[in-house]
Amino acid sequence: MLGNILITGGASGLGLAVAEAVAKAGGRPLVVDVRATDGFDQAIADLAVREQAEQAVRELAERAGGLDGVVTAAGIDACGRLEEVPADDWERVIKVNLVGTASVVRAALLYLKRSSGRVVTCASTLGLRAVGDATAYCAAKFGVVGFTRALAAELAGQVGVTMLVPGGMSTHFFDDRPEQYRPGPGAKLNRPEDVAQTVVFALSQPSGCEVRELVVCPSTETSWP
Repeated sequence: MLGNILITGGASGLGLAVAEAVAKAGGRPLVVDVRATDGFDQAIADLAVREQAEQAVRELAERAGGLDGVVTAAGIDACGRLEEVPADDWERVIKVNLVGTASVVRAALLYLKRSSGRVVTCASTLGLRAVGDATAYCAAKFGVVGFTRALAAELAGQVGVTMLVPGGMSTHFFDDRPEQYRPGPGAKLNRPEDVAQTVVFALSQPSGCEVRELVVCPSTETSWP
């Protein structure tokens, strides 16, 4: 049994797919998002605000009677050249994607250590290779890579840590971007439901067995330059 799994960004995209996959596998999804969703226990929080992130974790954990896993699927982007992206927008990407990830994990550790639970962070292929007009996103996801690898070393033998490195997915993540930053009509993108299955796989490993890193991308994409 997966138990109680807290999922950030669980109202849409990969986060929603993970919540649905966890429920199908017999677990109890606990969703944190800035938007409400139907069908799951949830707390509304802006992950750019540490106090909100921490409160959401505590609220859901106490309501559920503990945590067995955390999946940090929430993420945003601000495309464009560094000098063209408003500073507030650029910094919000770092706050949500990187600092928000750390805030949620930090708040969850009390519960995860009790249950010998697991953390699955969500990096990106752009956390391993860089592209232009994506300085905020790359900086945040490169940070998630370093954070997760250090966390795995820090928590070895206490809490399981897996880094998910997804490639392009067919979600609403691209909807609000300028046309030049959207996948083209012929782009091959993974279904979030398929990527979510790899998260459940990581969460389902027996005690003492760790899936440290998972790169899951379309067949035409790689995680290196």
